[in-house]
Amino acid sequence: MMLSDDKISHLSHILLSALKEKNLITTKADDSIIRKEIKKSIAAEIKTGEEIDAVVRKKLSSFSKKLTEGSSEWEILYKKFYAEESSKKGR
Repeated sequence: MMLSDDKISHLSHILLSALKEKNLITTKADDSIIRKEIKKSIAAEIKTGEEIDAVVRKKLSSFSKKLTEGSSEWEILYKKFYAEESSKKGR
């Protein structure tokens, strides 16, 4: 599920504000630069998640026994393969 640019921007504002409010970070750079980097990170994570999802779905569709999406067996295998692919990507 891809988030719109507006939603990612909103999340970056919330995240930066919360980090500063809780004194978890101190910044020297302009907030707009920091928010831009946060947005890049969020977008990259979403893209990686979508790539992993595509790989996992392809694996599941290649089984000789056709699995019904949403079935308990499909869900279990999806989670297992997703975790495997995530660890391959260093997540």
